Amino acid sequence: MTMKPGGKDVFWMAFGAAMLLAVMLVVLHVQKGQSPADQLAFKAKRVDLVERMRLALASASEAEKSAVMAITDEDSQKYADQARAATAEVNQGSKELSDLLQMGGVANEKELLAQFSKVFAEFQHIDSDLLVLAVKNTNLKAYSLAFGPAAATLQEMDTALSHVVEKSAVAPEARNIALLAFGAQTAALRVQALLAPHIAEESDQKMDEMEARMTKEDQTVRKDLDELAKLPMFSGDTDLATATASYANFSKLRTQILALSRENTNVRSLAISLNQKRKVMLVCQDALAALQQAILQEHIDGVNYGPPSNPR
Repeated sequence: MTMKPGGKDVFWMAFGAAMLLAVMLVVLHVQKGQSPADQLAFKAKRVDLVERMRLALASASEAEKSAVMAITDEDSQKYADQARAATAEVNQGSKELSDLLQMGGVANEKELLAQFSKVFAEFQHIDSDLLVLAVKNTNLKAYSLAFGPAAATLQEMDTALSHVVEKSAVAPEARNIALLAFGAQTAALRVQALLAPHIAEESDQKMDEMEARMTKEDQTVRKDLDELAKLPMFSGDTDLATATASYANFSKLRTQILALSRENTNVRSLAISLNQKRKVMLVCQDALAALQQAILQEHIDGVNYGPPSNPR
């Protein structure tokens, strides 16, 4: 027995058919409503947008490298700001391209854009951490202290101890005084010599080892200065007081230098730039190149992309 559809069934069937027809008309309009010239213009717009994204991405990378290599806080900050601005251009271009692909283009292009967006998110995450490090310049500041004020204080100490030795040249304890003074000078220079490799070092373990050696040499300096101070002839001696005060200043500066060195922002940012950042940058550029090629290969009816045929 065949059942006849009721009024409600007929209504919903008609509604569904109308909706299907509307969708088909929209599709036909999108696919066939544009002239070849319009389709070419639409393609050119997307290709140009991808190209601008590629250029902005390259600019962001170059600015980031300049921020890492800059030797002043001002320059580092300037280049970091440029890198962030260029990255923002890429991000804006990606949003615009996504909107355009919703209006046209093939599914493969949307997939390629999604792939780029995924790796670009990683690019942004790495860049964010890297630029924060780059603008601190703690290694450069540590070098500046080590070869500036710290070196000057040791020079003051060395000069003062040389005067101590000269004044005691005819004293019965002259030999012992010279050994103590030279011992303090030598140990202080050994501490100073370890500062530069500590600043350049990336490994925490190796920095620990260098600091342990510094501590041992520091103990020698203090011991020798204390022994000199115990000698009656140096009670109230201004040169020995200068040497002791200069080394105390050096020790304070050394603490600052080691703290800056431990942050290691220049070393860490350079390592990130040369490794993680470089790799993800290449993947981003490859993804955009693939997307651009996919757009270029879109077929447009009535348009011949090949070379003209030779007439026979």
